[in-house]
Amino acid sequence: MDMLRKFILLGLLVAAGSPVVGQNYNADRVDRPNTKKINIGIKAGFNSSMFMVSELKIKDVTIDEVQNNYKIGYFGALFMRINMKKHFIQPEVSYNVSKCEITFDKLGSQHPAIEPDYASVQSVLHSVDFPILYGYNGMSIFAGPKLRYLWGKHNEITFKNFDQKGIHERLYPFNVSAVIGVGVNISRIFFDFRYEQGIGNISKSIIYDNINSDGSTG
Repeated sequence: MDMLRKFILLGLLVAAGSPVVGQNYNADRVDRPNTKKINIGIKAGFNSSMFMVSELKIKDVTIDEVQNNYKIGYFGALFMRINMKKHFIQPEVSYNVSKCEITFDKLGSQHPAIEPDYASVQSVLHSVDFPILYGYNGMSIFAGPKLRYLWGKHNEITFKNFDQKGIHERLYPFNVSAVIGVGVNISRIFFDFRYEQGIGNISKSIIYDNINSDGSTG
């Protein structure tokens, strides 16, 4: 079985906590968070993720249609916003739990007359993310790259209704994503809405136990 997929976060809504540290270099403008030279804060929120599957083959059968079932994940992060008048640079470090499920007909389009036989891949991915964003203050618009480290020991990938037994997917530990979004400041709280898309394939390989004619594995 071969699978190529990219990771996408759709509609990431962030509720960012008020800055816990601020160095103010303008004594006459102390009330607005974005007038401080540096804001440091914490944030938490939810995400909805999916996998963009570009290629899926099972026993030389190409699967053309894959259904993505969105799942709600969550995250927590620390951020530092470096303000430069109307602009800012914001590095972050966050811990993310992203969930997704894909379902498809194992028979593919080669057997349209046969009743579909559905299989699914359910993924719960734990990652540590390092985005660096550039944007405008106020009703902010921002974009930037993000490096993601997938924490292999905590990831859970479940294969259901496959003929192969003991399936294991190996993921590339490091991935790069592109981030774009909009945000708004209300008092000392930041709200962000983001869209993130992985640039490369996250699936390194898929292996499974061979089934012998006597039913044993080898």
